[in-house]
Amino acid sequence: MTTAKQYNQLFDTVIKKYHILDSVNQNFENPFPNKDLEHLLYRKSWIDTVQWHYEDIIRIPTIDPVEALKLKRKIDASNQDRTDMVEYIDSYFLQKYEAVTIHTDAKINSESPAWAIDRLSILALKIYHMNEEATRKEASDTHRNSCQIKLNILLEQREDLSTAIDDLIHDISEGKKYMKVYKQMKMYNDDSLNPMLYKK
Repeated sequence: MTTAKQYNQLFDTVIKKYHILDSVNQNFENPFPNKDLEHLLYRKSWIDTVQWHYEDIIRIPTIDPVEALKLKRKIDASNQDRTDMVEYIDSYFLQKYEAVTIHTDAKINSESPAWAIDRLSILALKIYHMNEEATRKEASDTHRNSCQIKLNILLEQREDLSTAIDDLIHDISEGKKYMKVYKQMKMYNDDSLNPMLYKK
């Protein structure tokens, strides 16, 4: 798996797989070996897909406050899992290209490959659900037409982002750009860094 087009195909597969049961409580099975990039991308996309639906559920106006709090905790945990997966994906690329000779005039990119791929994963979800709205039979023509316009923009955005990711990874493989990954230093989940936690 070497191109963003293949990443998109995998993300689409994961999203369709999720929607067979369409439940945030369904079991997760990863069909790829642990060390493969596909394994990481499949897991990443599943986390994003489940969280997408968590975010839908928590916005139900009549949701029970106790259940909403439980769901908020799940969203927090999911966000941490998402960040961890991004770091695992970046570690994959760091290891893959560690022997590349970096050009003296090489530049760093504004974001790492994995964070760009993270945006690609979210785009796949936006495209799937916008397509649902653009083709929803009971919706008005105005609604469907509006969603189709948005869908076209999302598809164009995915094409542009895919090209940018392919270019970035190619440049890294050629030593024209180099990776420098900063671990996410999230503070609000840390008992020693969040004053709302350590002051309690």
